[in-house]
Formats: sequence, structure tokens, C-alpha cells
Amino acid sequence: MPKIQLSRNFIRSTCKLALNEDLYPSGDITTNLLNNNSISKVNLISNEKGIIGGLDFAKQTFNLLDRNIKFHKKKKEGSKINKGSLIAVIEGKIKNILIGERVALNFLSHISGIATKTNKFVKKVGKKTKICCTRKTIPNLRVIQKYAVKLGGGTNHRFNLSDEFLIKDNHLASTQKFEEIVKKAVKAKKARKITVEVDTLRQFKKINGLNFNTVLFDNMSPKNLRLAVKYANGKYETEASGGVTLRNVKNLASTNVDRISVGELTHSVQALDLKLEI
Repeated sequence: MPKIQLSRNFIRSTCKLALNEDLYPSGDITTNLLNNNSISKVNLISNEKGIIGGLDFAKQTFNLLDRNIKFHKKKKEGSKINKGSLIAVIEGKIKNILIGERVALNFLSHISGIATKTNKFVKKVGKKTKICCTRKTIPNLRVIQKYAVKLGGGTNHRFNLSDEFLIKDNHLASTQKFEEIVKKAVKAKKARKITVEVDTLRQFKKINGLNFNTVLFDNMSPKNLRLAVKYANGKYETEASGGVTLRNVKNLASTNVDRISVGELTHSVQALDLKLEI
């Protein structure tokens, strides 16, 4: 899949859209009630431990509102933070800082939340098994969410439907000959990878030996998954998916599967608790 790259233009345009969403049509009508617009220093602090991410989004948010606002980073992108950690100091006109507060925190808490959750999974499985995200992302936020997964030590799965062939159960259910759709993909693959999803060992045996790259074992028990990895015998990259949680991921990794895909990383992640303190 294409490497996730967050260019300056991408970050700027994303933050601009977020500010427009928050300020259209009349701006921050509450902050406009304040008479005080002096230069102030505001601390960005974490209320819990985790992995911090999205600092450039926060910095760009404030920069779009006021180029004179200074965003002093105290932690590096992707670094570990503790409860009470000082992440950054924002210095500038207090009104403009307050206007951008929620947008900046939304980017930071969401990206940090994904990175933190991913890192928990990565620590559970060790170095031999990769933790992958899926396409179960919030629409229009996929680039940001997959970036956050990488920040937490995870691996990106395909970005979209054009990146690789992923023949799933519903594709197979739509054809009478299970092997034929795999063979068609082999003919059309060019430089793309081919992944085939199977639910049972019987299904895998039907295609074992065909020329594809990855076999995805969906919702298999650890016992069957261990057998499936053994049958693959290094001919294919092996992947497990379906119902993966922090409670069972270590057990799944013990089967020696190469990678485990986890929808939870992006579709239902909890934001990291951060705050601006005046």
C-alpha cells in the first residue's frame, strides 16, 4: 500500500476544514464576549499516560488563527507521556488560543488515542507478530488514523480498494468455483499483492498451493489457527482477524501467525485525555 505521508499542505488543509466547521458562520461568539486579549502562556497537559501524536495539527490550527501564536513543543511526536506530562506551551493572544482550543485538542486526543491503543496491542504480541489496522476507519479520516497506527508501532493494511486484491468470504460466496476467483486475481495481479480470506481449514486446503501472497484466517480458534499456520508452511504470509481484543491477542500471536488485523484500533478508539491549562 502507499506509504502514509502527512505533508504540510495536507495538515494545513485538514486543519482549515476543521476550523471552518467550528467557526462558520459567525465565529466564536462566546470568546468574542471577552475584553481580555493579552498575551498569555497556556500549558498543554496530559491527564493520562499514553503516546502523544498530532502535535503538528495542533500547531497548524493555532497558526491558521494567528501567525503570532508560538507553539513550543515539550514532547516529541510519538513519544511516551505520563499523567501530568507537559506536552507543549502555547503563547499568544488568549482569545485566539481559546478559539482554537477544541479543534487542536480534538486532533491531539484522537491521534494520540489511536497511537496509544495500537501500542498496547504491539506490546502484547512482541516483535514476531505485526499488529495491523483495517479499512474500518471514520470516513475522510483514514490518512490520519493510519498515520496514528504507525505512530503507535502498528502496520498499515491496504489503504483502499485499489491497493491490493483482498478476496473475502462474500466474494467467494458469489462464485460457484472457489478457486476460480483466486486464479483470476493471479492473472490480473501485476505488481499488486493478493490476499485470500478463509474461515475454515477446509477452505484453505482448496487454495493451498495457488500463487497468492497472504492467507487471512477469519475468526479461527487459536487451535485451528495454529494448524492453519502449520499448513501454510511459510509459503504464504499468514494473518488472523475477527474479534481480536487485548485479552485474546497474545494467545493468537502464540500460534506464530505473521500478522493480526484489529478493527478496534480505528473504529472505536477512545480519545486520550488532554487539556489546555491557563
